[in-house]
Amino acid sequence: MKAWRALLLLSVLLLGGCLVTFKEPIAAQEAAPAQLLGQWSRIDEYGEEQFLEISRNGDNRYRAFSYFDDSGNTDSAEDLPFTVTHHGQRWYFSAGLPKSQGGNFVLAGFEITDKDELVIYNLDVEQILQGLDKGALQGQKVDSEQGPGALVNSPLDKVFAYLDDPANADVFVEALRFQRVPQKESP
Repeated sequence: MKAWRALLLLSVLLLGGCLVTFKEPIAAQEAAPAQLLGQWSRIDEYGEEQFLEISRNGDNRYRAFSYFDDSGNTDSAEDLPFTVTHHGQRWYFSAGLPKSQGGNFVLAGFEITDKDELVIYNLDVEQILQGLDKGALQGQKVDSEQGPGALVNSPLDKVFAYLDDPANADVFVEALRFQRVPQKESP
């Protein structure tokens, strides 16, 4: 599988193929919450168990390694480097797209619930396009084979101000929900 497919784990591609991308990534200046690290799993839309291992990949850089089978078969493995930031009430992650997909960055929200679930929130393309039309954000509509998308070129400070505004709370859509995989005890 191509590396960009790892975004299927973390993006709106699961919800219809449309994507919001950004010109700027999140700078690697902030550490992720410690409870983000570790192994997570979920049952995907095809009934297959999907695993997600999140680990450090340098100073304030992380890696999401996903696979669909725990038998050691790496054909389904996908590796996605990312950075994080905490802004307002939310945590965000940013990951780069390959040049074949525009070379920009995807941005999504995440939280770890009291039930030890990792919930990934994507940005609703229609809401972002409305923000562009109203001038709240700068960017453009992007058409692709998957449908309409948005490329936002506003500075991240302006993007976070827009996302933090309670009037824009409906811009977040739950995309994925993972459960923590219990650690096996050593004999």
